[in-house]
Amino acid sequence: MTHHTPASISCAFDSGNIVVHSITAQATGGWRAELSIRKDRESDFFQWFHFRVAGQPGDMLELVITGLKDSAYPGGWPGYRACVSEDRDFWGRAETSYDEAAGALTIRHQLISSLAWFAYFAPYSMERHHDLVAEIASRPGVLHRELGQSLEGQPIDCLQMGHGPVQVWLYGRQHPGESMAEWWMEGALEKLTDPADPHARLLREACTLHIVPNMNPDGSCRGHLRTNVAGVNLNREWHAPTAERSPEVLCVLNAMDQSGVHWAMDVHGDEAIPAVFIAGFEGIPGWTDDQGVRYNRFRDLLASRTPDFQTRQGYPKAPAGKANLAMSTNQIANRFTASHGCVAMTLEMPFKDNNDLPDAEQGWSPERSKLLAHDCMAVLAQMVAEAG
Repeated sequence: MTHHTPASISCAFDSGNIVVHSITAQATGGWRAELSIRKDRESDFFQWFHFRVAGQPGDMLELVITGLKDSAYPGGWPGYRACVSEDRDFWGRAETSYDEAAGALTIRHQLISSLAWFAYFAPYSMERHHDLVAEIASRPGVLHRELGQSLEGQPIDCLQMGHGPVQVWLYGRQHPGESMAEWWMEGALEKLTDPADPHARLLREACTLHIVPNMNPDGSCRGHLRTNVAGVNLNREWHAPTAERSPEVLCVLNAMDQSGVHWAMDVHGDEAIPAVFIAGFEGIPGWTDDQGVRYNRFRDLLASRTPDFQTRQGYPKAPAGKANLAMSTNQIANRFTASHGCVAMTLEMPFKDNNDLPDAEQGWSPERSKLLAHDCMAVLAQMVAEAG
């Protein structure tokens, strides 16, 4: 088969990340590319990829990403299927296999048009972030605040709404490659600003809500998995953030200190576990049984509300007094125990699929992330109503 136009692979765009080692024509037609993932700047973390392939309609692509035994979470690759889109709107899953011995992920896809984008999860671009912030900030009753700036000067946006005494903080994307977190934020913001939504009306009446959709814009734009531009994992900075290493955390924590925190949710994605779950703050020095009861109540209500959430799989709990206070939910729950009885939780969504309710076409997806946010807000409304 004669190829008039060789396939081309590029990643020089927002959140792009791939290294191209070779592209070769196959005797059977199509193209085989050998690729690897660039590490986060100033860090050894790598797992996120996002790139474009240009070819011809009908071309069969075999994309082999090598070196994955040294990736941040090698357990994330078995059972994983890469995300693929030809219109950058709908993201499906490509045929994917992982050779554990070789540390190589092979993605196979036949081009329908002449372009396809591949990513570790459906990307959430900084342009979409700015569109989201502009749209929500223009809605009645919403106050936009720029809490500070990232190391590279990008704004840390916070959208505030409601006028009640219960202080709620929702924040995500400390780890920039966990793009499902900002899809969740989009869903939460759409629900919370819907004038007809009864859960949103209750929350806006009873609470003041502070929503930070993206805490790591530099890492997001650079195609990082886990760190900011200085190679710092923001979710290990909450005990002592600094303007030099982690201004993104410092400005958010300062704002939390001003408002106080009754409820907090830090939104993430997990590479290895094919399920949705939450992690709590067991092991904080200031732990109270009342906090534990309310945390468990939230978890159980969410499990009863949506089949996309479960309580069997998750992270091990820290023993009493052994919580890592450098992590945000532990720090915040402990920091605001005495003053606010704070319940803080980390929500984890899968990069793979939810094996309890699998979707062969999309796996876990932006659409499911947004719907999960709707359910989380409905449960929070019930918890707030029960507390009176």
